[in-house]
This record gives sequence, structure tokens and C-alpha cells, in this order.
Amino acid sequence: MLKRLTTRVNQSLERFALFAEDVIMDRRTGRDVALFAAFLRAWSYIFSGAVQLRLWLYEKRIFRTRHLGCLVVVVGNLTVGGTGKTPVVEKFARSLAARGRKVAILSRGYKSKKVPLYKRWFRQLTHKGDPPPKVVSDGERVLLDSEEAGDEPFMLASNLPGVMVFVDKNRVNAGSYAIRKYGVDTLILDDGFQYLPLKGRLNLLLVDKTNPFGNRRMLPRGILREPVKHLKRASYVFITKSDGISDPVLEDTIRQHNPEADIIECAHRPQYLQHLDTGEKKPLSELEGKRIGAFSAIADHFSFERFLRKFGANVLYSRRFLDHHRFTDSELKHVFAQAGKENLDFMVTTEKDAVRISKDFPKTISLYYLRLEIEILSGDKDFEKAVDRICFPENKTELPFQASGDENT
Repeated sequence: MLKRLTTRVNQSLERFALFAEDVIMDRRTGRDVALFAAFLRAWSYIFSGAVQLRLWLYEKRIFRTRHLGCLVVVVGNLTVGGTGKTPVVEKFARSLAARGRKVAILSRGYKSKKVPLYKRWFRQLTHKGDPPPKVVSDGERVLLDSEEAGDEPFMLASNLPGVMVFVDKNRVNAGSYAIRKYGVDTLILDDGFQYLPLKGRLNLLLVDKTNPFGNRRMLPRGILREPVKHLKRASYVFITKSDGISDPVLEDTIRQHNPEADIIECAHRPQYLQHLDTGEKKPLSELEGKRIGAFSAIADHFSFERFLRKFGANVLYSRRFLDHHRFTDSELKHVFAQAGKENLDFMVTTEKDAVRISKDFPKTISLYYLRLEIEILSGDKDFEKAVDRICFPENKTELPFQASGDENT
């Protein structure tokens, strides 16, 4: 009885959350939508004021930032979700490591499993100073699963041998630990544009070409974490999910707020399908004419489906969950049961979602995930040249990792 009630409550909460997401993205109309949108708009003004006050306090040095004495590359966005940030972080980390840098990725570990309260209390009673960060990868081994680490940190750790990955809300603490314990000389802040306590030498801002700024309203009425004018804080702007066709309006908006930043346009290119259990890889041509099902828990499920249809797939079953949703066995059983009614050839999910599905889960239909990688379309010949130009400038006196030591500014 209690289990059924809990399930119904969770389903109701998920339906409401999906409704709220559709209102924020302006996907629905109606009187109830208008009323809820007005309620959210009032909160947007409060959120906007708080964001700009916080930035002003850092700009005036009332709140302090820290330098850690090494190259700090910040990768982030002005909006919530959906800009394709993780493949960019992965590509940057791999390219920097290939050039001899000792790289660590710092993540807050969104929706990762928290350390139990009693352990945190015991730590505070028995130790001085901040607790160490979670070590997802020490560069040689992946030490935590996706539940402990969070989806993106686990995926990055799995795909990047030789690169360390740490999770901590306090990324100053995580960066100091990585330098002190592992001799790291390059830090990449994953989703770090709004993390102001740690001074980034390079701010790489990602803008989704398919939906750059939503309705241009701040959270919770829109998708903006910061006002559009804060484009001015970027060192480089990466326009992601590009189709290669020039967008003068978007480029003018960027230039209006940031005349100096280089603009690099890139696309997220599907590479192959990989079987979740066996690791078998299939070319994307295998999608042509196939009857498939698609499910995901990412910010932009619709772009995922567009990729599949672009390669000729007939998407006969589709299920969208909230971003970062952690699937239960009962939910997956329901998904596969519903999909099974369509006589499908196989199912497809995203790489981020694949890390949250146990290989031991009994799948009644073959399940693959879609692997995406970044390709530069304009602004540089290729990604490696972009990394060279951004992180290894020819003027050696301006090398970004020749910052001052670990000190307050």
C-alpha cells in the first residue's frame, strides 16, 4: 500500500516537473500555463537581482576569488542544460593531456549521492579543515560509479584514461587537493561559469545555436542562469549544435555584448551506436529504415530524437524523463514493456543515460547508446588547433598558467 502510494506521488511530481519544464520552454499554451508562467516570472526578477548582486560583490572584491597557480580553464554556459558541454570538456581534456599537461576535471557532481550526514559530522569532529573531494578517477582507475560520482563525472572518467576527475561543491578545495596530492598543472572546471570563488584564466562559454537563450528570461521563468549581457565575461564563445549555416542575429548579439571574444562554431556529430552490454559498435547506417525506440533523461530529448530520424530511423516509441533522472528497475521494465508492443528492432538511449543503467538489468530488447563527438566548423581548422591557440599562445610571456601563486586577490 505504502509502496503504491509512494509510486503515485513520485509519478505526480514527475508529471508536474515535466509540465513546468514545458512552460519554461514555452512548449504549452492555455490559461493554466499563463497563470503558472506569471507566477514564475515574479520569481525571475528576484533571481535576477540576486545573481547580479553576487557578481557585483565579486567584481568589487567584497567576496574574494582565489588563484591556484596553474592553468584554469572554465567551461560553462549562461543557460541550464542542453548546450552539449560534456563532449567539449572531454575533447579539451584529451587534447591538453596529449600535449603533456597533467589534467584534472573539477565537477560539482550534480545529483551525485551525498555523503551520509553522520559521516560528515564525524569528519568535522575528528578532522580540521575541509574534507577531501570525491576522487572519481586518479588518472589510472575509475574509483566511483555514476551514483556516487554523478553522470557527467563518471562518463568523463570512463572516457579519459590519464585524466583525473574530482567531485566537490567547493572546487577551490578540490583544485587545491588535486595540485597538492597529484601534482596537477591544469584544471578544467566543468560547468564552472557561475563558480566565482575560483579564478579562471580562460572562460569558455557555450551557446546552443538551436536555442541560444530561450525566451531571454531568467530562471525560473526562462532558462537563463545569468542575463544575456554577461556574454561579456567570456574569453571564447563556442556556438554548439551548429548546422554550419551562418546566423547573423546570434553573432550580432554576441558581438554587441562581447566585441573581443573569439567565436568558434562547432557541431555535435554522432559517431556510432554502442551496445550497452556487449560493447559492440554499429555504424549509424544501421539506423536506416529500422523500427526503434528512444528514451532519455537529458535536457534536450527532442534534439536526440532528431539525430536518430536524420539517419533514417523510424522512432515508434519515445519516452522523456527529467534531466538527470535516475531510472528505477520498475521504470525501465515499464519502458521496455511499452516499447515491446511496437515490434522494435532495438532501443537507443544517450551515452549520459547509459551510465545510469545497470548491465545486469534484464533487457527484453537490445539497447544501444549514441556516441557524440565535437567537430569544429568555423573559427579554427580543427579542435586541436583551437586548443593550441587558446591554451598555448605563441607569446610565452602571456602563458595563462604563469599566474601568481595560491593567494587571495
